[in-house]
Amino acid sequence: MKKTFSLEIKTPCDENIKDMTPNANGFFCDSCVKNVIDLSTKTNSEVASFIAKNKNNTSICARLKTSQLEEQFEINELSKLQNFKYAAAIAATVLLASPVLSQEKTPPKTEINCPKPNPQIMGKMIAHSVQSKMISFTLEGIVLDEMTKKPLSNKQFPKLSFYVSGAKNTVEINTKNGTFSTSVAVDEKTTQVYVSINSDDLNYSKNITIDLTKIKNNLLKQTIYVNVKEFHQMNIAGGLGINYIDNKKNKNS
Repeated sequence: MKKTFSLEIKTPCDENIKDMTPNANGFFCDSCVKNVIDLSTKTNSEVASFIAKNKNNTSICARLKTSQLEEQFEINELSKLQNFKYAAAIAATVLLASPVLSQEKTPPKTEINCPKPNPQIMGKMIAHSVQSKMISFTLEGIVLDEMTKKPLSNKQFPKLSFYVSGAKNTVEINTKNGTFSTSVAVDEKTTQVYVSINSDDLNYSKNITIDLTKIKNNLLKQTIYVNVKEFHQMNIAGGLGINYIDNKKNKNS
């Protein structure tokens, strides 16, 4: 039997996760003297497994990605009848596998005719593959507020980091002048790349257009304008709520 549920943070916490002590399950909050379970890095199946194991715990404090609040999760639970059928099936399997029964039910031997040989061809094998050419270069530029045309406010967005698809690592954005530099490798036909800008639990992401023909001396310069109003909260922490969904009611509606 499947149970569908969604998650919510009933009592959001204002404590900064960076002020908490990391541990095996997430963080320890000195203010609340409680463990904060970090579910933000878990897959849907891992979240469902955690909820199944802790379904009777009504005082879980957790950290979630805001996107997880919009998702539905499923738990597979066996009813008592299903448990009985499962146990009976295992017992039957054990009996059928026992030496006595296997001897009694040995199938009679039958003569097998030799199949006709299949026609074959031998020779040198050629693999046809189309490989796209990759271009490696340094992407260097500046991130500006599209309204003010100035670097993002250091007070509003401290410790800015920058990632672009094709790069191996995330790099820091200079909070004084908004500049960044990162090594990138992309297909020669690439015209757009995905960029992600983070500041603590805030994230801004979008696709930007690039022109690889403008690479000079292995360097491509790019100015990226962002709408600061489009930064969204990536994570939220607080008292965890579990809302079970009536699948029968959903089917009838």
